[in-house]
Amino acid sequence: MHHRCLAALFLTAASLLHAEDPAASPAPTPSPGLDWFAGMTTPTGDNSAICPLPRLEWFGRVKRNNDHAAKVAGQIQLVFDGDSITDGWQGKGHQLWQDRYAKLGAFDFGIGGDRTENLLWRLSQGQMNGIHPKLILLMIGTNNLGTNTDEQITGGIKAIIDRYRSLCPDAVILLQGIFPRAQSPANPLRERIKEINKTISAYADGKRVVFLDFGDKFLEPDGTMSPEIMPDFLHPSAKGYQIWADAIQPVIDHYFPPAK
Repeated sequence: MHHRCLAALFLTAASLLHAEDPAASPAPTPSPGLDWFAGMTTPTGDNSAICPLPRLEWFGRVKRNNDHAAKVAGQIQLVFDGDSITDGWQGKGHQLWQDRYAKLGAFDFGIGGDRTENLLWRLSQGQMNGIHPKLILLMIGTNNLGTNTDEQITGGIKAIIDRYRSLCPDAVILLQGIFPRAQSPANPLRERIKEINKTISAYADGKRVVFLDFGDKFLEPDGTMSPEIMPDFLHPSAKGYQIWADAIQPVIDHYFPPAK
């Protein structure tokens, strides 16, 4: 394990121990997403995006997800995983989830704010114990854009694919391209996301890993993003989730054929 991973885990554990000691003075509050590691100098090849790392504020959410999943493990056939965009199927996308996916034995592990390293940590903590899905829908990486290089982000996504493949060897992974963000097509994030998606598309073999990039469906003909689709130019509205659901439906139908 790289020294950055060790340092991150050590400081995380130390913060937890400090917080649990009623006699101790309050620990300094870290910035969201453990961004205090962003400025650390690391040797070439040391990539924070592939170091499984927990987030201090979300242990309870992870435990609740895992406990719930354990109770229905045998029924889970369709897994969604990622960050707040995937988590939003339980919010603005809830009705579509109920109409299309709940009946297929779907489970949403997505957690708002997660980066590649956080998802890797969740997978290392028994998230998929006893679960043998047919299909796993994965989209992750947008929250790494502020702290990692494109190469590091694609490395983190590859590590997640590899981990899922080892945990669920019989499942097919639908790797979805990172959604576009920002209103203007001239925003530098747009080009970065395109390059990342181009790289991760090569991780698909067309059999056990399938790649799908439908980000253009969220955009206007001139490349701008409408607030009707993504009000904050990052998270889909109910209309945005409809676009998403329609885009992945052919893949869903392939693995879960509709009743005739």
